[in-house]
Amino acid sequence: MAITEFGHTVRRWRDRASPAAAGLPVGGHRRATGLRREELALLAGISVDYVTRLEQGRATNPSEQVVEALGRALRLSGAEREHLFNAAGLVPPGQGTVPAYITPSVQRMLDRLTGTPVAVSDAAWTLLLANPLYTALMGERRGKERNAVWRNFLGSGSRVRHTPQSQRALEAAQVATLRATTSRYPADQRLLRLVAELRANSDRFAQLWESRAVGGHEASLKTVDHPQVGPLTLDCDVLSVAGSDLRIMIYTAEPGTDDAERLALLSVIGTQTLVG
Repeated sequence: MAITEFGHTVRRWRDRASPAAAGLPVGGHRRATGLRREELALLAGISVDYVTRLEQGRATNPSEQVVEALGRALRLSGAEREHLFNAAGLVPPGQGTVPAYITPSVQRMLDRLTGTPVAVSDAAWTLLLANPLYTALMGERRGKERNAVWRNFLGSGSRVRHTPQSQRALEAAQVATLRATTSRYPADQRLLRLVAELRANSDRFAQLWESRAVGGHEASLKTVDHPQVGPLTLDCDVLSVAGSDLRIMIYTAEPGTDDAERLALLSVIGTQTLVG
């Protein structure tokens, strides 16, 4: 099959993308001038095989979510993002849908936090972007597992340790914020499908949804049980980006503590694991 316009565009923009700007190590010999396929797949949260098939024209109908993820990973401008959607035969998401575009200014801010686990989610708590240290801390998430609400009620959960009380508080906060998001974006079909799936398959979610549960995410200490470095107790802060409805989650350790040492160790172990 001939290379499609979409595949050609992804390949061309992958070649020009800077690994350093994406927060990836640049040491050693690199045959690729820009990002390797493996690196683009990691940053976009999709498989290497799928990236290969898209570039070679063997996969020709990428979803809106995949195109959005590739655009973020490739650090596209607004105009370039629109072109990528058009090349895929899709209309760029417009008003009435949950925003997923990360502006260059927000991206630059995240680039300066390489020693800190940082992730960006949309208003529905779907993971849009995670730096390598966040991925090393929390593990790689693909598919539906990228949505924190789906993962908590129907999926594998997370490495964060919860008491019964903190688990209940988290569930109430997630349901409350998701309900508020559906009120702001009532035309977003992906969001409506997410809520319908959760209500149909989780009695706990359905109960909280029907009871109009209230709650909100607050700054707190969280203990993360990591399989390699052990437990880390970290401060977790959630920041909002005005005008875009993005949520930035940042984990930090108290300086001079064992947790800070474990986080520093993880920054080495995690980087080696991600590119090995």
